[in-house]
Amino acid sequence: MTVALHDLLPVGLRRSWAVDGTCPDLDLYSLFRARQISDLHRTAVVDAKGTLCYTALDRKVRCLATGLAELGVRPGDVVGVQLPNGRNAVIADLALAALGAVALPFPVGRGGQEARGLLRRAEAVAVIAAVEHRGHRHAADLRDLAPELPALRHVIAAGGAAGTEPEGTIRLAALLRSDPAAFVPARPDPDRAARILVSSGSEAEPKMIAYSHNALAGGRGNFLASLMPDGTPPRCLFLVPLASAFGSSGTAVTLARHGGTLIVLDHFTPEAALAAVREHRPTHVLGVPTMIRMMLDRLEAEASAGDSPPLPAPTALILGGAPLDETTAESASRAFGCPVVNLYGSADGVNCHTGLGATAPESEGTGIAAGRPDPRVAEIRITDTETHERLPDGAIGEIIACGPMTPMCYVASPDLDALYRTPEGWVRTGDLGFIDEDGILHVVGRLKDIVIRGGANISPAEVERELSSHPLVRDVVCVGVPDEVMGERLAACVVPRGAQPPTLDSLAGHLELRGLDRRKHPERLLLLTELPLTPAGKPDRAALRARLANGAPGPEATPARPEPVGAAPAGVGA
Repeated sequence: MTVALHDLLPVGLRRSWAVDGTCPDLDLYSLFRARQISDLHRTAVVDAKGTLCYTALDRKVRCLATGLAELGVRPGDVVGVQLPNGRNAVIADLALAALGAVALPFPVGRGGQEARGLLRRAEAVAVIAAVEHRGHRHAADLRDLAPELPALRHVIAAGGAAGTEPEGTIRLAALLRSDPAAFVPARPDPDRAARILVSSGSEAEPKMIAYSHNALAGGRGNFLASLMPDGTPPRCLFLVPLASAFGSSGTAVTLARHGGTLIVLDHFTPEAALAAVREHRPTHVLGVPTMIRMMLDRLEAEASAGDSPPLPAPTALILGGAPLDETTAESASRAFGCPVVNLYGSADGVNCHTGLGATAPESEGTGIAAGRPDPRVAEIRITDTETHERLPDGAIGEIIACGPMTPMCYVASPDLDALYRTPEGWVRTGDLGFIDEDGILHVVGRLKDIVIRGGANISPAEVERELSSHPLVRDVVCVGVPDEVMGERLAACVVPRGAQPPTLDSLAGHLELRGLDRRKHPERLLLLTELPLTPAGKPDRAALRARLANGAPGPEATPARPEPVGAAPAGVGA
């Protein structure tokens, strides 16, 4: 049985975007095929194995589609994909689109139990997984879980030498040798599901969100088009996993919609990322702020050692997945010689960005400027968090969105559809923000991330933004820690810049100079060498909260001095 994927937007509204040309109204493989025919030998993918042109990629896509069809994969079937960044992930994306099947990519590094939940709820009939990647043996793990997944018929093992695939799996390499001569693409309805995006997993169970061909190539494609000033096919370096929501703009947008070149690393390191910028000269670099801060540190180390080859200037750095502070944006703009685009978006269906005109996100007063909403991507409104009625400009409320990129529905989760979609189909983001008199969206924080200390609300995003400008702070995430007296207290998890770490005293002094109320000052300090990241590349707030709740040992955790109920935080360590 194929999982039911229904569209929560009115049919007429969805069709209107195809009629007026906002969406291309073609399935992803047809779009890719048109790009391939128009420029047979343009480079499509650059990965650890080298380069692959559009024609060679298309042949591999047809081979895999033939092999999957012979295994019984049919239009509408869901197929999981757990592969590192590289050509195999791209081939799988396009082959499934050509079959009219639905791709369910999720990043390598996610555990078997989480994978089981995703595949079970999506009723996946097959899964393509790496034999081995950085110590993980996903194909074997998923093979072992197969008896618990009644819909799963095949585990396809990618990578590794012949004979190393787990018993009971099918080698991807064998499917790629299928004869594609008789293959005929399915040509699915562009408004039908093409891909299921998986949330970053910060909640108990990751959400799965179904997107159509038009929502990906149209809505998300229009987002990238707005950052292509001359329309030249882009060369996009993806530092994030292609299997993440952010990475969904890889195959569907960079290749199928815009006919560009996709540059990927199978594992992010700042050294590899900088080498890719220098060698492959991308026009657009897509990553999260933490990655860019690591690259900036590496550039500083190169400069100190007198070995700093020049960086070719991209068209833009596109940073999303976590709040972007002014210090990082300004430093990155200087180092890379290009605009830094602050991208506000999520797998649930919202997108807004600051564009090519700004070098840093403005953060005067409350919130961070996220740019002017683009109705060709997603219209944005602000609503009351209790009544859900639309609020006037300047009022803070919940951000909701609707537009060509709006997804169809949550997968097998009617409770999430009821919670996060309005009766008209708009996406409720759970984010707080406001739209100013110039039409600029400002993001204040997350409704659920608010730390409530003694009845007072504290936005971690606001504190992070101010701490990021501290000279001894390279990276920072603030989280709430349970407390018997105050309910919660705020903890700052800091990666120091240089050998001298900051103290709670110095952080408090800095925040006081920045004008932040004392009640918002962190009361615990956790010093780290690096922030833990989720498989999607975002800061792992859940891991940090767990570490603090369990009492991190030694000098890394510095508790604040106990205070009576109702007092302002002291902001100093014991």
